Amino acid sequence: MLDSFRDAFKLPDLKRRILFTIGVLFVFRLGAHIPTPGIDAAAMAGLFQEGGMLSFFDLFAGGALRRFSVFALGVAPYINASIVIQLLTVVIPALERLQKEGEEGRRKITQYTRVSTIFFAAVQAAGMAFWLRGLGVFPSGALNMGVVVITLVAGCMTVMWLGEMISDHGIGNGISLLIFAGIVARLPEAVIRTWSMLGSGEMNALTLLVALVIIVLVVASCIVLQEGQRRLPVQYAKRVVGNRVYGGQSTFIPLRVNQAGVIPIIFASSVLLFPSTIARFFSGEAAMFIQRLLSPNSALYMVLYVALIVFFTYFYTAVVFNPADVANNMKKYGGFILGIRPGRPTAEYIEKVLSRITLGGAIFLAAIALIPTLMTSLMGITTFYFGGTAVLIVVGVALDTVHQIEAQLLIRHYEGILKRRERTGGLLRL
Repeated sequence: MLDSFRDAFKLPDLKRRILFTIGVLFVFRLGAHIPTPGIDAAAMAGLFQEGGMLSFFDLFAGGALRRFSVFALGVAPYINASIVIQLLTVVIPALERLQKEGEEGRRKITQYTRVSTIFFAAVQAAGMAFWLRGLGVFPSGALNMGVVVITLVAGCMTVMWLGEMISDHGIGNGISLLIFAGIVARLPEAVIRTWSMLGSGEMNALTLLVALVIIVLVVASCIVLQEGQRRLPVQYAKRVVGNRVYGGQSTFIPLRVNQAGVIPIIFASSVLLFPSTIARFFSGEAAMFIQRLLSPNSALYMVLYVALIVFFTYFYTAVVFNPADVANNMKKYGGFILGIRPGRPTAEYIEKVLSRITLGGAIFLAAIALIPTLMTSLMGITTFYFGGTAVLIVVGVALDTVHQIEAQLLIRHYEGILKRRERTGGLLRL
Protein backbone atom coordinates (compact mmCIF):
# COMPACT_ATOMS: atom_id res chain seq x y z
CA MET A 1 0.00 0.00 0.00
CA LEU A 2 2.83 2.42 0.87
CA ASP A 3 4.52 1.56 -2.42
CA SER A 4 1.32 2.50 -4.27
CA PHE A 5 1.15 5.91 -2.60
CA ARG A 6 4.84 6.53 -3.30
CA ASP A 7 4.44 5.59 -6.96
CA ALA A 8 1.31 7.75 -7.22
CA PHE A 9 3.25 10.91 -6.38
CA LYS A 10 5.73 10.11 -9.15
CA LEU A 11 3.03 10.54 -11.80
CA PRO A 12 2.07 14.22 -12.34
CA ASP A 13 -1.57 13.59 -13.30
CA LEU A 14 -2.25 11.21 -10.41
CA LYS A 15 -0.39 13.49 -8.01
CA ARG A 16 -2.62 16.37 -9.11
CA ARG A 17 -5.73 14.28 -8.45
CA ILE A 18 -4.56 13.33 -4.97
CA LEU A 19 -3.65 16.92 -4.06
CA PHE A 20 -7.00 18.12 -5.44
CA THR A 21 -8.80 15.58 -3.24
CA ILE A 22 -6.84 16.71 -0.18
CA GLY A 23 -7.71 20.34 -0.96
CA VAL A 24 -11.44 19.56 -1.25
CA LEU A 25 -11.36 17.64 2.04
CA PHE A 26 -9.70 20.67 3.66
CA VAL A 27 -12.53 22.91 2.39
CA PHE A 28 -15.06 20.41 3.72
CA ARG A 29 -13.47 20.39 7.18
CA LEU A 30 -13.23 24.20 7.11
CA GLY A 31 -16.96 24.47 6.40
CA ALA A 32 -17.68 22.17 9.35
CA HIS A 33 -16.35 24.93 11.65
CA ILE A 34 -18.33 27.86 10.16
CA PRO A 35 -21.38 28.36 12.43
CA THR A 36 -24.89 28.96 11.16
CA PRO A 37 -25.96 32.61 11.78
CA GLY A 38 -27.83 33.24 15.03
CA ILE A 39 -26.98 29.92 16.72
CA ASP A 40 -26.18 29.84 20.45
CA ALA A 41 -23.09 27.59 20.46
CA ALA A 42 -23.17 27.00 24.23
CA ALA A 43 -26.81 25.88 24.19
CA MET A 44 -26.13 23.62 21.20
CA ALA A 45 -23.13 21.99 22.88
CA GLY A 46 -25.24 21.31 25.99
CA LEU A 47 -27.53 19.04 23.97
CA PHE A 48 -24.64 16.67 23.28
CA GLN A 49 -23.43 16.23 26.84
CA GLU A 50 -25.65 13.21 27.43
CA GLY A 51 -24.67 11.57 24.13
CA GLY A 52 -27.36 9.34 22.63
CA MET A 53 -28.89 9.81 19.19
CA LEU A 54 -27.44 13.26 18.55
CA SER A 55 -23.88 12.09 19.18
CA PHE A 56 -24.49 9.14 16.87
CA PHE A 57 -25.68 11.41 14.04
CA ASP A 58 -22.86 13.86 14.72
CA LEU A 59 -20.40 11.05 14.05
CA PHE A 60 -21.26 11.09 10.32
CA ALA A 61 -21.30 14.90 10.19
CA GLY A 62 -17.74 15.04 11.51
CA GLY A 63 -18.67 17.34 14.41
CA ALA A 64 -20.58 19.76 12.17
CA LEU A 65 -23.89 18.97 13.87
CA ARG A 66 -22.45 19.61 17.33
CA ARG A 67 -21.35 23.07 16.20
CA PHE A 68 -24.46 23.42 14.00
CA SER A 69 -22.26 24.68 11.22
CA VAL A 70 -23.29 25.39 7.64
CA PHE A 71 -22.50 21.72 6.84
CA ALA A 72 -24.59 20.35 9.72
CA LEU A 73 -26.77 18.23 7.41
CA GLY A 74 -23.73 16.55 5.89
CA VAL A 75 -24.44 14.05 3.11
CA ALA A 76 -27.58 12.52 4.68
CA PRO A 77 -30.07 14.26 2.29
CA TYR A 78 -28.03 13.19 -0.74
CA ILE A 79 -27.97 9.59 0.48
CA ASN A 80 -31.71 9.61 1.10
CA ALA A 81 -32.29 11.01 -2.40
CA SER A 82 -30.03 8.35 -3.92
CA ILE A 83 -31.97 5.61 -2.14
CA VAL A 84 -35.31 6.91 -3.43
CA ILE A 85 -34.07 7.32 -7.02
CA GLN A 86 -32.55 3.83 -7.07
CA LEU A 87 -35.76 2.32 -5.73
CA LEU A 88 -37.80 4.23 -8.32
CA THR A 89 -35.44 3.02 -11.05
CA VAL A 90 -36.52 -0.54 -10.31
CA VAL A 91 -40.23 0.39 -10.19
CA ILE A 92 -40.61 3.01 -12.96
CA PRO A 93 -39.80 1.73 -16.51
CA ALA A 94 -38.90 5.22 -17.78
CA LEU A 95 -36.12 5.58 -15.18
CA GLU A 96 -34.95 2.04 -15.93
CA ARG A 97 -34.63 2.95 -19.61
CA LEU A 98 -32.70 6.08 -18.69
CA GLN A 99 -30.26 3.99 -16.67
CA LYS A 100 -29.56 1.82 -19.73
CA GLU A 101 -29.04 4.76 -22.11
CA GLY A 102 -25.42 5.18 -21.16
CA GLU A 103 -23.79 8.44 -20.18
CA GLU A 104 -26.72 10.66 -21.19
CA GLY A 105 -29.19 8.62 -19.15
CA ARG A 106 -26.94 8.58 -16.09
CA ARG A 107 -26.57 12.35 -16.38
CA LYS A 108 -30.35 12.80 -16.22
CA ILE A 109 -30.66 10.44 -13.25
CA THR A 110 -27.92 12.41 -11.50
CA GLN A 111 -29.91 15.60 -12.12
CA TYR A 112 -33.03 14.00 -10.62
CA THR A 113 -30.97 12.97 -7.60
CA ARG A 114 -29.76 16.56 -7.12
CA VAL A 115 -33.30 17.94 -7.23
CA SER A 116 -34.44 15.29 -4.76
CA THR A 117 -31.52 16.21 -2.50
CA ILE A 118 -32.83 19.78 -2.28
CA PHE A 119 -36.24 18.45 -1.17
CA PHE A 120 -34.80 16.13 1.49
CA ALA A 121 -32.40 18.83 2.70
CA ALA A 122 -35.26 21.33 3.06
CA VAL A 123 -37.37 18.82 5.02
CA GLN A 124 -34.52 17.90 7.38
CA ALA A 125 -33.41 21.52 7.79
CA ALA A 126 -36.94 22.66 8.63
CA GLY A 127 -37.35 19.79 11.08
CA MET A 128 -34.10 20.64 12.86
CA ALA A 129 -34.97 24.35 12.92
CA PHE A 130 -38.41 23.74 14.49
CA TRP A 131 -36.89 21.41 17.07
CA LEU A 132 -33.96 23.66 18.03
CA ARG A 133 -36.12 26.77 18.19
CA GLY A 134 -38.13 25.17 20.98
CA LEU A 135 -34.91 24.44 22.88
CA GLY A 136 -33.72 28.04 22.70
CA VAL A 137 -30.73 27.36 20.47
CA PHE A 138 -31.57 30.37 18.26
CA PRO A 139 -34.09 33.24 18.52
CA SER A 140 -37.64 32.58 17.37
CA GLY A 141 -39.15 34.34 14.38
CA ALA A 142 -39.90 33.61 10.75
CA LEU A 143 -36.80 35.47 9.52
CA ASN A 144 -34.45 33.51 11.77
CA MET A 145 -36.11 30.26 10.73
CA GLY A 146 -35.71 31.14 7.07
CA VAL A 147 -32.03 32.03 7.49
CA VAL A 148 -31.30 28.74 9.26
CA VAL A 149 -33.16 26.60 6.71
CA ILE A 150 -31.63 28.35 3.68
CA THR A 151 -28.14 28.15 5.19
CA LEU A 152 -28.42 24.43 5.93
CA VAL A 153 -29.83 23.62 2.48
CA ALA A 154 -27.09 25.66 0.78
CA GLY A 155 -24.47 23.91 2.92
CA CYS A 156 -25.87 20.50 2.01
CA MET A 157 -25.76 21.31 -1.71
CA THR A 158 -22.18 22.53 -1.30
CA VAL A 159 -21.21 19.24 0.35
CA MET A 160 -22.85 17.34 -2.52
CA TRP A 161 -20.93 19.47 -5.04
CA LEU A 162 -17.64 18.84 -3.20
CA GLY A 163 -18.29 15.11 -3.34
CA GLU A 164 -18.96 15.26 -7.07
CA MET A 165 -15.77 17.26 -7.59
CA ILE A 166 -13.76 14.52 -5.86
CA SER A 167 -15.45 11.87 -8.00
CA ASP A 168 -14.88 13.77 -11.26
CA HIS A 169 -11.50 15.42 -10.72
CA GLY A 170 -10.06 13.60 -7.71
CA ILE A 171 -9.44 9.94 -6.94
CA GLY A 172 -13.13 8.95 -6.87
CA ASN A 173 -15.58 7.87 -4.14
CA GLY A 174 -16.35 11.50 -3.36
CA ILE A 175 -19.32 11.13 -0.99
CA SER A 176 -17.70 8.18 0.78
CA LEU A 177 -14.48 10.13 1.28
CA LEU A 178 -16.39 13.03 2.84
CA ILE A 179 -18.00 10.65 5.34
CA PHE A 180 -14.59 9.08 5.95
CA ALA A 181 -13.05 12.50 6.61
CA GLY A 182 -15.85 13.40 9.03
CA ILE A 183 -15.31 10.24 11.09
CA VAL A 184 -11.51 10.34 11.11
CA ALA A 185 -11.46 14.05 12.02
CA ARG A 186 -12.90 13.23 15.45
CA LEU A 187 -10.21 10.69 16.36
CA PRO A 188 -7.58 13.14 17.76
CA GLU A 189 -10.14 14.76 20.06
CA ALA A 190 -11.38 11.35 21.23
CA VAL A 191 -7.83 10.16 21.97
CA ILE A 192 -7.06 13.29 24.00
CA ARG A 193 -10.29 13.00 26.02
CA THR A 194 -9.70 9.30 26.67
CA TRP A 195 -6.14 9.94 27.84
CA SER A 196 -7.33 12.71 30.16
CA MET A 197 -9.99 10.48 31.71
CA LEU A 198 -7.46 7.69 32.15
CA GLY A 199 -5.05 10.05 33.87
CA SER A 200 -7.72 11.42 36.21
CA GLY A 201 -8.96 7.96 37.17
CA GLU A 202 -12.40 8.36 35.58
CA MET A 203 -11.67 5.42 33.26
CA ASN A 204 -10.28 2.03 34.19
CA ALA A 205 -7.11 0.94 32.37
CA LEU A 206 -8.45 -2.61 32.02
CA THR A 207 -11.63 -1.32 30.38
CA LEU A 208 -9.58 0.72 27.92
CA LEU A 209 -7.39 -2.32 27.15
CA VAL A 210 -10.47 -4.46 26.42
CA ALA A 211 -11.83 -1.68 24.21
CA LEU A 212 -8.58 -1.53 22.22
CA VAL A 213 -8.63 -5.32 21.74
CA ILE A 214 -12.21 -5.08 20.44
CA ILE A 215 -11.17 -2.29 18.06
CA VAL A 216 -8.37 -4.44 16.62
CA LEU A 217 -10.69 -7.43 16.20
CA VAL A 218 -13.38 -5.32 14.55
CA VAL A 219 -10.91 -3.74 12.12
CA ALA A 220 -9.47 -7.16 11.23
CA SER A 221 -12.99 -8.53 10.69
CA CYS A 222 -13.88 -5.58 8.48
CA ILE A 223 -10.80 -6.16 6.31
CA VAL A 224 -11.62 -9.86 5.95
CA LEU A 225 -15.21 -8.99 5.04
CA GLN A 226 -14.23 -6.37 2.49
CA GLU A 227 -11.54 -8.49 0.80
CA GLY A 228 -13.28 -11.91 0.96
CA GLN A 229 -14.47 -13.35 -2.34
CA ARG A 230 -15.67 -16.58 -3.97
CA ARG A 231 -13.91 -17.36 -7.24
CA LEU A 232 -15.87 -19.24 -9.89
CA PRO A 233 -13.50 -20.98 -12.38
CA VAL A 234 -14.16 -20.08 -16.02
CA GLN A 235 -12.74 -21.84 -19.06
CA TYR A 236 -12.67 -20.24 -22.53
CA ALA A 237 -12.88 -22.48 -25.59
CA LYS A 238 -10.23 -22.29 -28.28
CA ARG A 239 -11.13 -20.48 -31.48
CA VAL A 240 -9.19 -20.67 -34.74
CA VAL A 241 -9.26 -17.47 -36.81
CA GLY A 242 -7.09 -17.79 -39.89
CA ASN A 243 -3.71 -19.04 -38.76
CA ARG A 244 -4.15 -17.90 -35.17
CA VAL A 245 -5.66 -19.64 -32.16
CA TYR A 246 -7.56 -17.53 -29.65
CA GLY A 247 -8.88 -18.43 -26.20
CA GLY A 248 -8.20 -21.62 -24.34
CA GLN A 249 -7.14 -19.89 -21.12
CA SER A 250 -8.58 -20.38 -17.65
CA THR A 251 -9.71 -17.52 -15.44
CA PHE A 252 -12.28 -16.88 -12.71
CA ILE A 253 -15.20 -14.64 -11.76
CA PRO A 254 -14.55 -12.95 -8.39
CA LEU A 255 -17.79 -12.78 -6.39
CA ARG A 256 -17.17 -10.57 -3.38
CA VAL A 257 -18.71 -11.61 -0.07
CA ASN A 258 -19.62 -7.98 0.54
CA GLN A 259 -20.43 -6.85 -2.99
CA ALA A 260 -22.19 -3.70 -1.76
CA GLY A 261 -19.29 -2.38 0.31
CA VAL A 262 -20.23 0.22 2.91
CA ILE A 263 -23.41 1.32 1.10
CA PRO A 264 -25.83 -0.82 3.21
CA ILE A 265 -24.48 0.72 6.43
CA ILE A 266 -24.84 4.27 5.10
CA PHE A 267 -28.28 3.63 3.60
CA ALA A 268 -29.61 1.94 6.75
CA SER A 269 -28.37 4.77 8.99
CA SER A 270 -29.90 7.40 6.71
CA VAL A 271 -33.29 5.67 6.51
CA LEU A 272 -33.48 5.40 10.30
CA LEU A 273 -32.47 9.06 10.62
CA PHE A 274 -35.32 10.36 8.46
CA PRO A 275 -38.36 9.42 10.69
CA SER A 276 -36.82 11.05 13.74
CA THR A 277 -36.27 14.20 11.67
CA ILE A 278 -39.93 14.24 10.67
CA ALA A 279 -40.93 13.74 14.33
CA ARG A 280 -39.21 17.02 15.22
CA PHE A 281 -41.92 18.89 13.32
CA PHE A 282 -44.33 17.97 16.08
CA SER A 283 -44.37 18.41 19.84
CA GLY A 284 -45.91 16.24 22.49
CA GLU A 285 -45.58 12.72 23.78
CA ALA A 286 -46.04 11.05 20.39
CA ALA A 287 -43.06 12.85 18.85
CA MET A 288 -40.87 12.17 21.88
CA PHE A 289 -41.97 8.51 21.83
CA ILE A 290 -40.86 8.13 18.19
CA GLN A 291 -37.50 9.70 18.92
CA ARG A 292 -36.96 7.42 21.94
CA LEU A 293 -38.14 4.42 19.92
CA LEU A 294 -35.56 5.10 17.18
CA SER A 295 -32.70 5.85 19.54
CA PRO A 296 -29.52 3.92 18.51
CA ASN A 297 -29.53 2.15 21.88
CA SER A 298 -33.13 0.90 21.61
CA ALA A 299 -34.01 -2.71 20.74
CA LEU A 300 -36.32 -1.68 17.88
CA TYR A 301 -33.57 0.42 16.32
CA MET A 302 -31.15 -2.50 16.39
CA VAL A 303 -33.70 -4.89 14.87
CA LEU A 304 -34.57 -2.42 12.11
CA TYR A 305 -30.88 -1.68 11.61
CA VAL A 306 -30.07 -5.36 11.02
CA ALA A 307 -33.09 -5.82 8.73
CA LEU A 308 -32.21 -2.76 6.64
CA ILE A 309 -28.56 -3.80 6.37
CA VAL A 310 -29.58 -7.22 5.03
CA PHE A 311 -32.14 -5.66 2.66
CA PHE A 312 -29.79 -3.02 1.25
CA THR A 313 -26.99 -5.56 0.91
CA TYR A 314 -29.17 -7.67 -1.40
CA PHE A 315 -30.67 -4.63 -3.10
CA TYR A 316 -27.40 -2.90 -3.91
CA THR A 317 -25.78 -6.19 -4.95
CA ALA A 318 -28.63 -6.69 -7.44
CA VAL A 319 -28.10 -3.15 -8.73
CA VAL A 320 -24.33 -3.36 -9.28
CA PHE A 321 -24.04 -7.01 -10.36
CA ASN A 322 -26.27 -8.67 -12.97
CA PRO A 323 -25.67 -12.45 -13.35
CA ALA A 324 -27.56 -12.53 -16.66
CA ASP A 325 -25.22 -9.97 -18.24
CA VAL A 326 -22.16 -11.86 -16.98
CA ALA A 327 -23.50 -15.14 -18.37
CA ASN A 328 -24.33 -13.57 -21.76
CA ASN A 329 -20.87 -12.01 -22.06
CA MET A 330 -19.23 -15.34 -21.21
CA LYS A 331 -21.34 -17.13 -23.82
CA LYS A 332 -20.55 -14.47 -26.41
CA TYR A 333 -16.79 -14.99 -26.04
CA GLY A 334 -16.90 -18.75 -25.65
CA GLY A 335 -16.53 -18.95 -21.87
CA PHE A 336 -18.23 -21.41 -19.55
CA ILE A 337 -18.12 -22.50 -15.92
CA LEU A 338 -16.92 -26.07 -15.56
CA GLY A 339 -19.91 -28.41 -15.26
CA ILE A 340 -22.49 -25.70 -16.07
CA ARG A 341 -24.10 -25.15 -19.48
CA PRO A 342 -23.65 -21.66 -20.99
CA GLY A 343 -26.50 -19.14 -21.04
CA ARG A 344 -29.41 -19.27 -18.63
CA PRO A 345 -28.09 -22.19 -16.49
CA THR A 346 -24.89 -20.23 -15.93
CA ALA A 347 -26.84 -17.13 -14.86
CA GLU A 348 -28.94 -19.19 -12.45
CA TYR A 349 -25.84 -20.83 -10.99
CA ILE A 350 -24.08 -17.48 -10.50
CA GLU A 351 -27.22 -16.02 -8.91
CA LYS A 352 -27.50 -19.01 -6.56
CA VAL A 353 -23.88 -18.74 -5.42
CA LEU A 354 -24.11 -14.97 -5.12
CA SER A 355 -27.28 -15.20 -3.03
CA ARG A 356 -25.63 -17.59 -0.58
CA ILE A 357 -22.46 -15.62 -0.05
CA THR A 358 -24.42 -12.35 0.10
CA LEU A 359 -26.53 -13.75 2.95
CA GLY A 360 -23.40 -14.64 4.89
CA GLY A 361 -21.87 -11.27 4.11
CA ALA A 362 -25.02 -9.39 5.15
CA ILE A 363 -25.26 -11.23 8.49
CA PHE A 364 -21.55 -10.70 9.14
CA LEU A 365 -21.96 -7.03 8.20
CA ALA A 366 -24.85 -6.59 10.65
CA ALA A 367 -22.96 -8.42 13.42
CA ILE A 368 -19.90 -6.20 13.02
CA ALA A 369 -22.15 -3.14 13.09
CA LEU A 370 -23.94 -4.15 16.30
CA ILE A 371 -21.51 -6.07 18.53
CA PRO A 372 -19.10 -3.15 19.19
CA THR A 373 -22.07 -0.86 19.87
CA LEU A 374 -23.37 -3.27 22.50
CA MET A 375 -19.91 -3.56 24.04
CA THR A 376 -19.60 0.21 24.15
CA SER A 377 -22.88 0.49 26.03
CA LEU A 378 -21.90 -2.25 28.48
CA MET A 379 -18.47 -0.77 29.22
CA GLY A 380 -19.78 2.78 29.45
CA ILE A 381 -17.14 4.37 27.21
CA THR A 382 -18.48 7.72 25.96
CA THR A 383 -15.30 9.53 24.92
CA PHE A 384 -15.18 7.84 21.54
CA TYR A 385 -17.41 5.70 19.40
CA PHE A 386 -15.84 2.61 17.90
CA GLY A 387 -18.99 0.95 16.65
CA GLY A 388 -18.96 -1.26 13.60
CA THR A 389 -20.73 1.40 11.54
CA ALA A 390 -17.85 3.85 11.78
CA VAL A 391 -15.14 1.21 11.48
CA LEU A 392 -16.76 -0.42 8.46
CA ILE A 393 -17.01 2.91 6.68
CA VAL A 394 -13.43 3.89 7.52
CA VAL A 395 -11.95 0.50 6.56
CA GLY A 396 -14.14 0.10 3.47
CA VAL A 397 -13.45 3.58 2.11
CA ALA A 398 -9.72 3.25 2.86
CA LEU A 399 -9.50 -0.07 0.98
CA ASP A 400 -11.56 1.27 -1.94
CA THR A 401 -9.34 4.35 -2.15
CA VAL A 402 -6.20 2.20 -2.23
CA HIS A 403 -7.73 0.04 -4.98
CA GLN A 404 -8.65 3.21 -6.93
CA ILE A 405 -5.07 4.46 -6.74
CA GLU A 406 -3.69 1.07 -7.76
CA ALA A 407 -6.08 0.96 -10.73
CA GLN A 408 -5.01 4.46 -11.79
CA LEU A 409 -1.35 3.39 -11.51
CA LEU A 410 -2.01 0.32 -13.65
CA ILE A 411 -3.74 2.39 -16.34
CA ARG A 412 -0.95 4.94 -16.45
CA HIS A 413 1.74 2.27 -16.58
CA TYR A 414 0.06 0.81 -19.65
CA GLU A 415 -0.19 4.29 -21.16
CA GLY A 416 3.50 4.80 -20.50
CA ILE A 417 4.37 1.55 -22.28
CA LEU A 418 2.24 2.51 -25.31
CA LYS A 419 3.84 5.96 -25.50
CA ARG A 420 7.33 4.45 -25.38
CA ARG A 421 6.36 2.06 -28.16
CA GLU A 422 5.22 5.00 -30.30
CA ARG A 423 8.51 6.83 -29.71
CA THR A 424 10.59 3.76 -30.60
CA GLY A 425 8.64 2.90 -33.74
CA GLY A 426 6.75 -0.04 -32.27
CA LEU A 427 9.72 -1.62 -30.47
CA LEU A 428 9.64 -1.59 -26.70
CA ARG A 429 13.04 -0.57 -25.39
CA LEU A 430 13.69 -0.90 -21.67
